[in-house]
Amino acid sequence: MSSDRTDLPAACDVVIKGVREEPAPDDGRRVLVDRLWPRGVSRGRAALDEWAKDATPSTALRRAFHSGDLDWDRFVPAYRAELEEPPAREAVEGLRAEALSGRVTLLIAGHDRVRTHARVLREAILGVDDPDLPR
Repeated sequence: MSSDRTDLPAACDVVIKGVREEPAPDDGRRVLVDRLWPRGVSRGRAALDEWAKDATPSTALRRAFHSGDLDWDRFVPAYRAELEEPPAREAVEGLRAEALSGRVTLLIAGHDRVRTHARVLREAILGVDDPDLPR
């Protein structure tokens, strides 16, 4: 992200969790960060506070990645670029403001916690570089 976010306190807490996992009292604000509603999960079971569709990869980017047309090393910078554009930038700023007030749990439907867009989104919210993500 291009803006300076050195004002974020070290205690800013953004975690990633599967939407099918049981909600926990320490989840804080629970935010679904998938563009599509997860199959087999009711809205009540998800216990969402927010569905941040604008902070998710575009339909075209998501489809290219999941079909294998775009590998992880090219997906990450492409998604970072999307997060710089409105309305994604505004969604990230909103999530950042929420993280300043307490824990934010980013909920994903997928099972892969390594190659998930939520890691890139978390990086953008916190304004930190995840050294394990492609540049």
